[in-house]
Amino acid sequence: MNYPTIPAIDVSSSAQAARSPSNINQTGRVLGLLEDLSIQLAGMTGKARPRFHRKGVIVMAADHGIVKEGVSAYPSEVTAQMVLNFLNNGAAVNVLARQAGALVKVVDIGVDYDFHGMEGLLHRKIAYGTMNMLKGPAMTPVQTEAALQVGIELVQSEINQGLDLVAIGEMGIGNTTLLPPLRRC
Repeated sequence: MNYPTIPAIDVSSSAQAARSPSNINQTGRVLGLLEDLSIQLAGMTGKARPRFHRKGVIVMAADHGIVKEGVSAYPSEVTAQMVLNFLNNGAAVNVLARQAGALVKVVDIGVDYDFHGMEGLLHRKIAYGTMNMLKGPAMTPVQTEAALQVGIELVQSEINQGLDLVAIGEMGIGNTTLLPPLRRC
């Protein structure tokens, strides 16, 4: 698969942003991570003071087979409920996006629920959830490649429509589960 290339950071623009009066006039690092982010965005765009006119958040939603092992305080059905909440503008991401003037795109890439053509939802289901990673791979190589391709195509489509800045997110009960490292005998 051919993946898009990402240009190198423009070090000059990053340095210029770090030296900008808005950063220098502060006592210490008042903005902390936000200041770091502004410097990174300058380097990514090649502009010391970039402006983003069309911003977006793309939230990919999928269920995780590991939930069957009792690793979450919530059942997997909550994933579908959260997708509906996103679509009804009732989630924290919707509030934050609204404050930033960003659109929110919600993608069903693997929720174990059939949304029956729900309006506003991007239907790109690879499977009805992943498999249980405790018992084997969560996804096949084909599913993994398909999921990556969906992400690439969605972002590229939004860029083609004028998107300047994108935040990506995911939602799925069990999504933060980690397996312990394998032990060697």
